[in-house]
Amino acid sequence: MSIDTKKAFGARDLSDREFFYGHKACAGCGGSVAVRLALKVLGERTFTVVPAGCMSAVGFIFPQLAFTSNAIISTFAGTASMLSGVSAAIRALGIKDAHAVGFAGDGATADIGIQALSGAIDRRDKIIYICYDNEAYMNTGVQKSGLTPLGARTTTTPATGGGSAARKKDMFEIVAAHGIDYAATASVGYVQDYINKVNKARTIEGTSYIHVLAPCPTGWGTEPDESIEIAKEAVDCGLWYLAEFENSDYRLNRKPKEFAPLEPFLKRQGRYRHLSASDIETIARYRDEKWRRIRRWDSQLNQDTHQDAPLASS
Repeated sequence: MSIDTKKAFGARDLSDREFFYGHKACAGCGGSVAVRLALKVLGERTFTVVPAGCMSAVGFIFPQLAFTSNAIISTFAGTASMLSGVSAAIRALGIKDAHAVGFAGDGATADIGIQALSGAIDRRDKIIYICYDNEAYMNTGVQKSGLTPLGARTTTTPATGGGSAARKKDMFEIVAAHGIDYAATASVGYVQDYINKVNKARTIEGTSYIHVLAPCPTGWGTEPDESIEIAKEAVDCGLWYLAEFENSDYRLNRKPKEFAPLEPFLKRQGRYRHLSASDIETIARYRDEKWRRIRRWDSQLNQDTHQDAPLASS
């Protein structure tokens, strides 16, 4: 059955050809949406690397392969290092107009794979690294990762203990601190913005990193048909943000004048239903602290760019 992708996602300049199709991901999987859309942008001349995780588990099931272009599974820690090798092979063979892209979850990026990613950025390897962030180790049973937000319930940070006691690592600022050629944050709730950033990454002669928020209904305790809406709400209530880093400058792509209510967003997710009013106030306080810093670097470095980027889902 043909799927009208432009109509489904409200996106411009997006091919109807599929490069990630027939996978076994859970209904409503944000990670699979992130992979599908990025590969539509990058096209058939793309070599994909995925570590042991959700996308390898649902995309490589013998005798079916959900990737219709070249794809390979790496070690959990080795997404970026294998990408470096693929990029070197592309260059050595003289292959033109090809892309080496990796799709890794939050644990494989912020925890297990951060050393390899750091090295690839230092070498300025021509790769595109996309972290689909569902905020826990979902493939192995919803354990806490370095990107699990404060207060979120996982199997290793249960609700009886108040959920996660740690704040989410800021991988965007971590990779920016390396002086990376291009980095961006995105959300599957703002599809056109994500597509724009993948299109930008494909033109970069060096290392690109995109961190895309990708809800997991299983781990988040939400309904499958809510994923895109929840990914959008995360941006609108200020718990996620859309930004870019290039040429040593930060740029906010969306600058809300005020945030959407926080409590309804949190309480619709099973992983947050244990939170008290005091807990939500703490999360709001940390959010506001972060946004004061975000707005500070944005205003200092971008005095003349204060308009929202065009977003199809605005």
